[in-house]
Amino acid sequence: AVVSTQSGHYGRDLRNMSNSDFYLRYYVGHKGKFGHEFLEFEFRPDGKLRYANNSNYKNDTMIRKECNVNIPVLKELARIIEESEIMYEDDKMWPAPDRIGRQELEIVHKNQHICFNTSKIGSLVDVNASKDPDGLRAFYYLVQDLKCFVFSLIGLHFKIKPI
Repeated sequence: AVVSTQSGHYGRDLRNMSNSDFYLRYYVGHKGKFGHEFLEFEFRPDGKLRYANNSNYKNDTMIRKECNVNIPVLKELARIIEESEIMYEDDKMWPAPDRIGRQELEIVHKNQHICFNTSKIGSLVDVNASKDPDGLRAFYYLVQDLKCFVFSLIGLHFKIKPI
């Protein structure tokens, strides 16, 4: 994991940030037979939620959505992060990104900036077989919670046809 207290995403200076400032970005994807397929979302401190899902399977098109969320939503997101204790983890013992794909999680919260990079995780079997099952399990469950949270927010703001 890359941890910094000097500068954050987009060149923000974290030393001057208040505890209420918050940034989160998650990416999972791979490059394969159908091109670059990925899911990515980010929450910005101003409340903007950006979501992108690119799948070329059966000539599907990229879905891009943006909306604004209010402070209670950002506070709930921060609570989820804090309860996961992910900010205490380190990804150095996690599986490195490979041809199957990669996951990235970047968080700026309470004057901390952390970035995780690992391979795609198929199931808890992969987590338990890793060199750091406890840390990777915290990441795995946090990602599941974040995806559910984002899909709920996007579903509330936009009518997306089910697959």
